Amino acid sequence: MTTQDLLYEITDGTGWVTFNRPERRNALTFAMYEGLAEICANAPTDGSVKAIVIRGAGERAFAAGTDMTQFRGFATKQDAFDYEDKMGSVLDRIERCPVPTIAAITGACTGGGAAIAACCDLRIADRRLKFGFPIARTLGNCLSVASLARLAAILGPARVREIIFTARLVGAEEALAVGLVSEVLEDADAVMARAGELAALLASHAPLTLRVTKEGLRRLRQDGPGANDRDLIETAYMSADFKEGMEAFLAKRPPQWKGR
Repeated sequence: MTTQDLLYEITDGTGWVTFNRPERRNALTFAMYEGLAEICANAPTDGSVKAIVIRGAGERAFAAGTDMTQFRGFATKQDAFDYEDKMGSVLDRIERCPVPTIAAITGACTGGGAAIAACCDLRIADRRLKFGFPIARTLGNCLSVASLARLAAILGPARVREIIFTARLVGAEEALAVGLVSEVLEDADAVMARAGELAALLASHAPLTLRVTKEGLRRLRQDGPGANDRDLIETAYMSADFKEGMEAFLAKRPPQWKGR
């Protein structure tokens, strides 16, 4: 999973993923997409990794989208279908990661980078944030319906339409005001420090509560309020952690979560 372009290390129960192409503003290759998806899909649920932070190397960009050289071989409609199918699979695996994910965004977060950030559970950024999909004035391609649905769930359909039609980028203050990011920090160092603090906070909470909430929100977006949730309710209420939480609350002591 670790390559020159995609780094992954685990420190004190937090997995740190780094897009490592700062000279290209961390433009994403297909191998980088697949590596990130593999990390998220295979995140352990034994407590050894309790949160994953995704970031870009350098301070100029989180990720500036798919490396455009990846598109040069496109010749048929099947190439486009295959690309969007691949991207859909990658983003779905990131979204389904069993542990919480935090996008620690510095600078530009566009195209594929913005799609990845939209899949994360929490997003924080510095004041230089520029978020969006300027494809109407660059590549002339489009987003899949699944990606549009993720964005619309965060920003609302009207704003998604407006930012894609105008090809403008959302700045930090607007992103905070509309709920795209939960915090705006002063600079890149502050973003990384806060990402570590958030990961530690999440690590102290009931992992099954976080896991079923992630999945419940995903189903809500896809299937609406009638989405099946019986397995999620069973997972939480029938767990040893629920019993531990109840006993700890009554005994006025901190719970010892096990994730089962």
